[in-house]
Amino acid sequence: MNASRKVQSGQWRLLAMVVLLLAEPVWGAIERQTLGGHVPAMVKSLAPVAEVAGTNRLSLSIGLPLRNRAGLDDLIRQIYDRKSTNYHHYLKPAQFAAQFGPTAGDYQAVVDFARAHGLTVTGTYSNRMIVKVAGSVADIQTAFHTKLHSYRHPRENRTFYAPDAEPSLDLAVPVLHISGLDNYLVPHPMNLKQVALGATAGPTPNDGTGPSGSFMGNDFRMAYVPDTSLTGSGQSVALVQFNSGFYQSDIDAYVAAAGLSAVPIQTILLDGYDGGPGIANDEVSLDIEMAISMAPGLSSVMVYEGSSADDILNQIATDNQAQQISASWSYPVDDTTAQIFQQFTAQGQSFFNASGDSDAWVGPIPSPSDNPYITIVGGTTLTMDGAGNAWSSETVWNWGNGIGSGGGTSTVYTIPAWQANVDMTANGGSTTMRNIPDVAMAADKVWVYFGNGNGGAYGGTSCASPLWAAFTALVNQQAAATGEPAVGFLNPALYQIGSGPDYNLAFHDITTGDNTSSGSASQYYAAAGYDLCTGWGTPAGQYLINALADPEPLLILPGTGFTAAGGAGGPFTVTSQNLVLTNAGSSPISWSLVNEASWLDVSNVSGTLSAHGTATVAVNLNNVASNLMVGTYSGTVEFTDAFDGAVQDRVITLNVVSPPVITGEPANVTTLDGATATFMVRVRLKKEIGGVLAESDGQINAQNT
Repeated sequence: MNASRKVQSGQWRLLAMVVLLLAEPVWGAIERQTLGGHVPAMVKSLAPVAEVAGTNRLSLSIGLPLRNRAGLDDLIRQIYDRKSTNYHHYLKPAQFAAQFGPTAGDYQAVVDFARAHGLTVTGTYSNRMIVKVAGSVADIQTAFHTKLHSYRHPRENRTFYAPDAEPSLDLAVPVLHISGLDNYLVPHPMNLKQVALGATAGPTPNDGTGPSGSFMGNDFRMAYVPDTSLTGSGQSVALVQFNSGFYQSDIDAYVAAAGLSAVPIQTILLDGYDGGPGIANDEVSLDIEMAISMAPGLSSVMVYEGSSADDILNQIATDNQAQQISASWSYPVDDTTAQIFQQFTAQGQSFFNASGDSDAWVGPIPSPSDNPYITIVGGTTLTMDGAGNAWSSETVWNWGNGIGSGGGTSTVYTIPAWQANVDMTANGGSTTMRNIPDVAMAADKVWVYFGNGNGGAYGGTSCASPLWAAFTALVNQQAAATGEPAVGFLNPALYQIGSGPDYNLAFHDITTGDNTSSGSASQYYAAAGYDLCTGWGTPAGQYLINALADPEPLLILPGTGFTAAGGAGGPFTVTSQNLVLTNAGSSPISWSLVNEASWLDVSNVSGTLSAHGTATVAVNLNNVASNLMVGTYSGTVEFTDAFDGAVQDRVITLNVVSPPVITGEPANVTTLDGATATFMVRVRLKKEIGGVLAESDGQINAQNT
């Protein structure tokens, strides 16, 4: 009896195991995750017009969250902290993906999920942050457990589609956001306006070289960088554009009229966009023309054209070909977009966005113009002295009727650390929330060629943002020439300079004007220092370039040492180099150097530089170099700024080689008169290879006629 019960018990256990295995897909079903932020707030108060047809097709971008966000935040803080050993040590895209990107397994799981639900994977990225998919509305609704309806837009003359409930997924891998499920907000230029010259909408242009005194071409360099020879050589500017291209003939016409040299323009098409000029071709032309005006020697202007902000921005981040980026649009952003802005920051890419053209923002600031990881650019009305000869004055750009330099306080983002120490007493800014703009440039009566042969004067912060991106190309050109990395996210440095003793040497402080309007009669007014009309103001030439390109006040040129070569005992190809030391600051600094190479002499080992003063240190090979054995020698001349302890090195390399030894002499050759005689000499050459002295044989052939 007991034996029988044992057998039955074992049978039940076996049966239970079989049932468990068969039922595992149900019992072990993945818990459904619900995402937030996909239903526009306005939808709750609107009645749907209709359901979106299930046969319609949509393109979506599924965003995945980065790993170790706290670690990324800390690394970015270190990258922009001058006291950190990681200061300006940027990541490459592959390094960013390895350290912070979603895992390859998670990324593949999202790809598999999409395909299993009938969606076509149309694009993937090396940072594994976005999976691009396309599919029918019916399949999208099934995959994400939601319904799409169309609604009448409350402010625009169009309908829009949106989900009636937040999407959810039967997927264990976390998903951050799905962009493309609604089109309540669509990208649009920042209210860019064309105006007849001399019209009452704004002050008459004052002495630019464009038609009727408008500004174009070299005017911007004469106003903001008259004392530099930098042109942006070796640098590229990337421009963010939505569903609109440009006419190359317009760019050619602008270049010719402004007396500029042609700059290569590279178009990168995304999201199936065909590159046609589009209705916003004036915006695209403006951005290109501003970039090449400020930096006429750019290696290229890269125009990214597509429909999805996440797709465009992520492509720029993973390409990492342009160190300066500009957008003159307002466009929807989400949690994935915020991650891409952080990748720009970690990679040392400078991103600029127009602040908007609707005067002071008294409510939510249009995205992305309050994001704390990008530099927001306001606008000014510029006056020049003579026909584009020199900067004369600037005031806040404000045409009235709600058209002017955008500024205000974010309702979303708290005040960043680099802005927290600004005194907001006089300007009406917030001490707890992010304030905009950060800086400004000309935004009034800017001449543009557009529309396949048209020309006109425009106003808008759209003018100022690409000017700042191109100005940063000048900064990065100088940084590269002095051996410095790119300047990256500018705001920490901009606010440090703005709060420092050299502010008025680096910036034109805009203290007149306002961006008030009938809807905001008291916000905001220009003030000394930072304000919510033009930020810190506009560039005041080479001084700001120096302060950004090499924040260390002790500037040493050239940025590298020299390499000399020669046989034992000399002579050598190079014997000396002059290093020019410049104090880029407004206070005296003391410096010293250490030279540990016995075969080098330096003309002086310490000194004091007055504000903006210079000194020369001569570095020379001495007699010891002539007595060195065959080999490669490296010597470092180490400069130290006594004020902040910053150290800069210049490495001198000396290659001492053994002269060739003849091991086979040429034999006499008898030829007829006028014939060619060939001689052969065999030689043995001693040289150092990887620290080991090696010998090699060779021959020299010579002919004599």
